[in-house]
Amino acid sequence: MNSATAQPLIVMGASAGGVNAILALAPCLARDFPAPILFVQHIGAHPSELWKLVSARGPNRAVSARDGDLPRPGTIYIAPPDHHMLLDALAIRLSRGPKERHARPAIDPLFRSAALHFGSRAIGVVLTGMLDDGSAGLRAIKESGGTAVVQDPADAYAPSMPQSALDCVTADHVVPLAGLGSLLYELACRVAAGPSGLLQRADRPIRPASDGRRLAPSQGADQRQHTGC
Repeated sequence: MNSATAQPLIVMGASAGGVNAILALAPCLARDFPAPILFVQHIGAHPSELWKLVSARGPNRAVSARDGDLPRPGTIYIAPPDHHMLLDALAIRLSRGPKERHARPAIDPLFRSAALHFGSRAIGVVLTGMLDDGSAGLRAIKESGGTAVVQDPADAYAPSMPQSALDCVTADHVVPLAGLGSLLYELACRVAAGPSGLLQRADRPIRPASDGRRLAPSQGADQRQHTGC
């Protein structure tokens, strides 16, 4: 595995309700977040300043992804309108290839490329949305040894996309949006710790917290100082 992939990577996708979801998640992410986050929102071919809104909501910088960007921990990369966002072994790549699931950007192309180039260090997240984009890509991440996370359909504005993912993949974690920031921090730290951290998936499972979030036993009160939630 080359140095570009010697870090955790989070890839995330949403459709209907996704703008509100990422704006709610942004303030819950740790300032010292140990992984880059690549986010696809189904959007039309018109200009978008979603990245500015996300930057204003949380402690982490958000940008509109550019071809050739090197993913950096603590930065949120938003797929630009009318372009698929992909990964190669080193960098983000943008493509105007054919629409998938009637969308460009689509979630599956990003997830497939993350599975190919990051393998067990990829953490895929399917959020609110209609239809089934992201399901096949999340399965590819899972089959490559990565981690599959799905928003609880009962918590989603549009439940069919997360439900489709659950029908397609045995998810490692199913969580409400309110618990996602803490969970992603814990998962990214485990991946960054290397094989010993990955083994903790079985040895130290995520447990429900009293407020409904899902936390690992190592978190508790100390973890809450890393997040806004």
